[in-house]
Amino acid sequence: MYDLLKGLRVVEGAAFIAGPTCGLYLAELGAEVIRFDNIGGGPDFRRWPLAPNGASYYWEGLNKAKKSVAIDLSRPEGRELAQRLAAAPGEDGGLFVTNFPVEGFLSYDRLKALRDDLICVRVMGWADGGPGVDYTINAAVGVPLMTGARDDPRPVNHVLPAWDLLTGAYAAFSMVSALLARRAGRGGREIRIPLSDMAAATLANMGMLAEARAGGGDRPRQGNDLFGAFGRDFVTRDGKGVMLVAITPRQWTGVLKVLGIAEAVAALEAEAGVSFAADEGVRYAHRERLFPLFEAAFARQDLADLAPAFDAGGVCWGPYQTLHQALDDPRLFRDSPVFADLDHPSGARYPAAGFAGTIPQDARAPARAAARLGEHTDEVLAELLGLSSGEIGRLHDERVVA
Repeated sequence: MYDLLKGLRVVEGAAFIAGPTCGLYLAELGAEVIRFDNIGGGPDFRRWPLAPNGASYYWEGLNKAKKSVAIDLSRPEGRELAQRLAAAPGEDGGLFVTNFPVEGFLSYDRLKALRDDLICVRVMGWADGGPGVDYTINAAVGVPLMTGARDDPRPVNHVLPAWDLLTGAYAAFSMVSALLARRAGRGGREIRIPLSDMAAATLANMGMLAEARAGGGDRPRQGNDLFGAFGRDFVTRDGKGVMLVAITPRQWTGVLKVLGIAEAVAALEAEAGVSFAADEGVRYAHRERLFPLFEAAFARQDLADLAPAFDAGGVCWGPYQTLHQALDDPRLFRDSPVFADLDHPSGARYPAAGFAGTIPQDARAPARAAARLGEHTDEVLAELLGLSSGEIGRLHDERVVA
């Protein structure tokens, strides 16, 4: 946690991953993020994985460091409260992130009528307003059909929702950009970020659109082979899996030296009339002839011997390990300053992530756990909307808030 955005107030009315991730990133940099949910929780409040008591690890992970307000959004008075929260006054307020539909009680026009300089970042599925989530968008752009074994035609869905996560980060970046524009006198605005556009633009930015259009075909499945360079999984003598990647000339020469196959590779270069050190694409083109040399070299050594030699030689590699095994990896979890052991609303105690970056010049504050659902309802209604204790009491009595 850092305080670069200290003083900003962001209101979040969103569920699932992209919208809440946007709010999470802003909170990790010091913004006050106020999240409103339906009384009893929104559609993501019980999403798996679950704690033994049924609480969602997913929900409390994505909503760390945020304040929580519970409102009955099915009632007109509850919807009016949500609108007032999104458009509440304050120079560094009027920042709203949501994945509610373009039209409806949280439309930009309705909110702008309450605050003219409102900034609204709206996460969407499809750009035309149609429903879509990461997995359906990913299927539509073709990625699952490029993924998997060469001899298996079935699509392979990725376990990581990449478009959700990219969209959440893009939304946070867009909100701060819009705030800078507002401070320069350019007013508020709505920024719509559909997952479909995020996915399509990303593939185009990586050259994959040009490859499919100008190259005249789709990229074939190739298992774990790294496209366009040298990389693949290999197995050591003691049965440990290793992902090896050699992109730069230094990485290439380093791995040849450690594995002791420089001479054999040089003979292959001479036969083919190429230089593998000079061009990563040539390594990729000849990978079927190179792989057997690497497979045999890995099969001659144990991982315990290879690992320190790889590290000393500047080789780019990583062990295949389960997430449970990774918990004891000092570079990932065990000794990382990003994590802090916290007690969470589920009742469980486990490491929670703070801001994933590091600012050497600033002191890092520890991560903060998610709030209990509705924990800050009274505080926010009083301080942000100026409601009296009597008014708040009436809203409780009538079950408009909780």
